[in-house]
Amino acid sequence: MALKGLDIFKLTPKTNCKDCGIPTCMAFAMKVAQGAIGLDKCPHLSAEALKTLGEATEPPMKSIKIGAGSAEYSLGGETVLFRHEKTFVSKCLYGVTVCSDDTDKAIAELSKIDYERISERMFVELINVEYTGSKDAFLETVKKALASGRTLILDVKDADAVQAALELAKDKKPVLNAADESNYKAMSDLAVKYGVVLGVSGKTLDSLHDTITAIEALGNKNLIIDVGSLSIKDAFAKAVQIRRASLKDEDRSFGYPALVNAAKLAPKNHELQTALASLFTVKYGSIIILESMTYAQALPLYGLRQNLYTDPQKPMKVEPGIYAINGADENAICATTVDFALTYFIVSGELERSGVPVNLLISDAGGYSVLTAWAAGKLSAGSVSRFIKENNIEGKIKSRNLVIPGKVAVLKGELEENLPGWKIIVAPNEAVGLVKFLKELKTA
Repeated sequence: MALKGLDIFKLTPKTNCKDCGIPTCMAFAMKVAQGAIGLDKCPHLSAEALKTLGEATEPPMKSIKIGAGSAEYSLGGETVLFRHEKTFVSKCLYGVTVCSDDTDKAIAELSKIDYERISERMFVELINVEYTGSKDAFLETVKKALASGRTLILDVKDADAVQAALELAKDKKPVLNAADESNYKAMSDLAVKYGVVLGVSGKTLDSLHDTITAIEALGNKNLIIDVGSLSIKDAFAKAVQIRRASLKDEDRSFGYPALVNAAKLAPKNHELQTALASLFTVKYGSIIILESMTYAQALPLYGLRQNLYTDPQKPMKVEPGIYAINGADENAICATTVDFALTYFIVSGELERSGVPVNLLISDAGGYSVLTAWAAGKLSAGSVSRFIKENNIEGKIKSRNLVIPGKVAVLKGELEENLPGWKIIVAPNEAVGLVKFLKELKTA
């Protein structure tokens, strides 16, 4: 169980300490318990105390790193079951399965999913290389998957194929999804030898727990839990029970990220796989594997993930700048709204539906909605005119027509004073009215 502040105080020296900047060791202990300061800030703790305290103050779910270089990712480290309780720490990752029959096509297709949304790159992070019985074909697939630059998951239990694949991929730190109750020692030895994360599966929760405990006894705690493919019901039950056991019951043997293979749970059924991916994005897959990925699947999944794994206390914002809608050029009219992501996507979507070329000007409004930003002074005539001047909008765009949100029509007069020569146009109160409004808009 995690140590509380008073427990930590029992293991710390009882002297006033100036080295760490904390007036007393009691205050230091309480700050450590709250996660506000690291144990390494106290130079007086013994190595034994540091080890004991370090293990006890770790999150109930262990943080695991997979991949290498720019393709390195963190998984786990979660402390709450629900996002609204605090925040989720490590976003889930999506992968696509490839095997010897369709490697080139699958890699080409997954490469098409690569776009940016609210300053975050959306792409398929992982490739799951599935062993289908031929060692040579498996190794050839591994080579092709490595060339894609993605982090690999080696889905294989054949010992010879495992070792040969790890020789090829060891520098890229793949996940070796190979261990169960029948082979855990051999696979753990290989995972430790090559320094990679080991995936562990089991037919039941009890057998899974026993296998993990046995692997931990071997000194290997660099693990991921595969919830299995027996059935959707069984996989979902395992995912939820493992997470609850880890966070609520503080069972550290279940304190590892979970891997869900939706491709095996619903083979050849891409619609169901997408639905399962959304389900396990919420509860509680750290790695989610599909047979393939299309834009139709990616857009809702990545949008859901971004919403879940964003700090709920920090608004999602788009970058300030000029957004050309419908191929807008220097002659297109201008419009402005706030940088709150939801508002931006609603407004830009309606602008696109209108078919009218518009240069959408987004200034820094603190990530608030229109009325909230206006009330907080983040959206004002001063902030809009300052953005236009500081970004040399008049030197980049010839049009002097600016459409402002209808809910802040009160800014019209002051904007006309601040921006001589500009025509300020008040839009409808609701974004849904923009299509008709723009189509009928007459500008000088």
